[in-house]
Amino acid sequence: MEDLSLLVSLLTRINENQLALGAAVEELAVWVEQRGSTDIANNVRGALETLDQNAGFINLALISLKAEGRE
Repeated sequence: MEDLSLLVSLLTRINENQLALGAAVEELAVWVEQRGSTDIANNVRGALETLDQNAGFINLALISLKAEGRE
């Protein structure tokens, strides 16, 4: 159970890092777009959609692991 708790903590931190990096990259996309590079900004946002699509699954998996650790 201790190993599972450590795994959940590790994955939670990795997920938080992913969300923080996504937010930072979005800020950069806004900055790039304001300087006229809308194509690049749109490409960046397209890549960020992958992060958004995976976020839901990651959260559900973490919830499942946490619940399993309480059993």
